[in-house]
Formats: sequence, C-alpha cells, structure tokens
Amino acid sequence: MKATPVTSDDHIEGPSGARVTLIEYGDFECPYCVRAYPVIETVRLARTDSLRFVYRHVARSSNGFAKQAAEASEFAASKGKFWEMHRELFTHPGQHDLEHLLGYAKAIGLDTEDCRRALVERKFAGLVRDLDRVAIHAGIIGTPVLFINDVRYEDRIEVELLGAAIDRARGA
Repeated sequence: MKATPVTSDDHIEGPSGARVTLIEYGDFECPYCVRAYPVIETVRLARTDSLRFVYRHVARSSNGFAKQAAEASEFAASKGKFWEMHRELFTHPGQHDLEHLLGYAKAIGLDTEDCRRALVERKFAGLVRDLDRVAIHAGIIGTPVLFINDVRYEDRIEVELLGAAIDRARGA
C-alpha cells in the first residue's frame, strides 16, 4: 500500500525540498493518534530542516466529535492556522465539543463567531467527507497510519523507532 501523492491541498509542515516526507492519516478523536502525537512531534521537531510532515484526516471515531474536530481544523486552515488548531486538538483530547472548539479558535487568534457559524452550518463537512474518501481509496482503515517516503511504517510509534526509520530513509 502506498500513500497518495502529496499535493498543495495537503496540510504540510516543513521544507518542500526535504528528502523525507512523513505522512500521517489520523483522527483527532482516536486514542492511538492522541498517544502518537507527542512521539511524532518529538521526531518532527528534531528534524525540522530535513523532514516534511503531512497530516491527512480520517475522521471516523465513533464518539461524534471526530468530524466536528476535523471541520474545526479545516476552518482554521481556511484562515492559515491549521497547525495551530492541530496542536490544540491533539493537546486537548476528548474535549472537542463546540464550546471547547470555540475556545481553541479564540486561543489561536480566530474569530469565534465565524468559527461557530462555520461549525453550526457545517461549512467544511463536505471537505472532511471528501478527505475521508481519499483515505478510504488509499486503503486506510484504522488510525494512525504513517508513511515514510511512500512506504507504510509498520513498527511501533515510539521516538527511537520512528526517528531511526526516518533517519534511514534520509540516508543518515
């Protein structure tokens, strides 16, 4: 299985010319994604000059807030603040109801009334649904799923193991 190619529509952090691209298919409500978040952040921050990170939604958690959290992140993306919202969502697991999401929007400098309107009117629901379909088409069933330069990462998501796999991919 391969990840779909990275496009300008993806959420990308890091240098465009990086020799290694780490793609995560994730869900803000998935407890495994929540546990993976600090590992991925540690590995990413140690390699900011040589690693491009891509985050893709798979908003399927059954508790009801997965899609709303993904929609909030897409609202933030429309204002140039995807990564700030991404961090808020993963550092506040299980707190993705409307009032919490509006608090995160405020914390990162977004207009809370615009955010409320976008979430209540489900302005980003179609986009989130489409992104989820792309993940399904790529064969993604559960989360998190990681790819390093188009190769699915199959080991445990731990700092040492993931970091070593990325370093091998970049030839370090």
